[in-house]
Amino acid sequence: MITFNKNWLDNSTVIVTGASGGMGAGIAKRLIQDHNCTVIGIARSEEKMKSVIADLGPAYADKFTYHLFDVSKKENWENLAKELDEKNIQPDILINNAGILPKFKRFDRFSDEEIERVMNINFYSCVYSIRALIPVIQKSSKAAIINIDSSAALMTLAGTSGYSASKAALKAFTEAVRTEYMGKVYVSLVCPGFTKTDIFRNQGEVEHDAGDAVINLVATSCDRMVNMIMRGIEHKVPMQVHGVDAHLMSVCDRLMPVLGNTVFSGFMKLANVNIFAHVFREDVSEEPAPIS
Repeated sequence: MITFNKNWLDNSTVIVTGASGGMGAGIAKRLIQDHNCTVIGIARSEEKMKSVIADLGPAYADKFTYHLFDVSKKENWENLAKELDEKNIQPDILINNAGILPKFKRFDRFSDEEIERVMNINFYSCVYSIRALIPVIQKSSKAAIINIDSSAALMTLAGTSGYSASKAALKAFTEAVRTEYMGKVYVSLVCPGFTKTDIFRNQGEVEHDAGDAVINLVATSCDRMVNMIMRGIEHKVPMQVHGVDAHLMSVCDRLMPVLGNTVFSGFMKLANVNIFAHVFREDVSEEPAPIS
């Protein structure tokens, strides 16, 4: 067993959405291995959940359980809250990490369904989870809600209209909840920049010699991002911004919001890679990508 320094997180029961991979799985593992937490993971893929348990190994496997459901459905959260109550399980912390990044496209190339889906998963899932669980979480002596947002909430980029809208909504919502529950619940907003996870799975075919290079130029490794996020949570930081790109976007948006957006989007256009083709080029199909 790994020994750990005493921290408020120790021995907590934590609900983590999007726990089947990427940052969600990384955060779940750190909570278990460093703080002896019991983690209840929420995701849709049982195969990936079993992989998380396998990665934890025999020493920690019993600290991770999971529920498979769509986080964007209000009734699923109500059912979870009811089940926790029936089983007399007291959750201490909710970490909303689940999210999707649609393909980069100009606004008119998005279907209504694509925009609704990104809003439902990235924003409304957090509204529903907090509404259902905050009554019971408040009973804990270390009640906490951590919403994993995005640098897109700090400054919007071309091709991310729906995604940025969902993340900006989550930022405003979290800030209001943080103020309303100050002194009762630790509420934190985390805005990571580009991170090397499978969130880019919706981008379709990416040129490995160009698109990947552009992403890798600004992206932070998943392990490093998880480390930074966990340090912030361990110290109860109310607002976290991580990644060179995220910090630059935050500064630019405050100092020169219009020009900063133009400059960042200009670099995306100059990159001239397939990942941004549906944003800047006219000679591409405008048919919405299928919803996976």
